[in-house]
Amino acid sequence: MAPVSALAKYKLVFLGDQSVGKTSIITRFMYDKFDTSYQATIGIDFLSKTMYLEDRTVRLQLWDTAGQERFRSLIPSYIRDSSVAVIIYDVASRQTFLNTIKWIEEVRAERGSDVIIVLVGNKTDLVEKRQVSVEEGEAKATELNVMFIETSAKAGFNIKALFRKIAAALPGMETLSSTKHEEMVDVNLKSSSVSSSQPESGGCAC
Repeated sequence: MAPVSALAKYKLVFLGDQSVGKTSIITRFMYDKFDTSYQATIGIDFLSKTMYLEDRTVRLQLWDTAGQERFRSLIPSYIRDSSVAVIIYDVASRQTFLNTIKWIEEVRAERGSDVIIVLVGNKTDLVEKRQVSVEEGEAKATELNVMFIETSAKAGFNIKALFRKIAAALPGMETLSSTKHEEMVDVNLKSSSVSSSQPESGGCAC
C-alpha cells in the first residue's frame, strides 16, 4: 500500500471562454487524439492521469470546466482547492484573450497566490487567423505574474511541454530532496524503476 499513499495528487482546473480548446488540450494529453467535431462541455468533467517524472510519480486530476456563461456559478467551488489553474484563450480570438483577465481574477479571488496559474494561447495552427501575437501573450503573462505557453491541441504542438512545465512548478518539487526523507526514499526507489520500465509500474499507481 505504501506507493499508493506516497503518490502526490494535484488538482488542475482548466478555465477559459467557450470553444478555446480546454477539452481538446486535455484529450490530446490523455489520449493523444483530436476530435474535429465540437461538443460543448456540460458542467464539469473529471479525468485523472499518472505522470512519471525524473524523480517521482504524480497523479494529476484534470477538471475540465464549461466555458458557457450558464455554468459560471459552478466554477468557483472547483477553483477553491486546486493546485494549478490553466487559463486558455484562442490565439485567433482577441476577445477570449481579453477575457483571460477575469478568469485570472477569479482564480486569485479564490486561491490568492497559493496557486500556479498558466496562461495558454491555443490554436497556433490557425496561422492566418491569428489575432494575438506570442509577444502579447508573453507580455500579459509577465504583467499578471503567471506562466505562459502557446499550444495547438489539433497539431499536438507543445501539449506535453505544457504539462511538463506544470509538473516542474508543482508545490513540493523544489524541496524534494530536503523534505520528508524516509517517505521520499520510497518514492525515489519506485520512480527509478518507473523511468526504465513504465508499463509494469502502471498497475501500482492507481
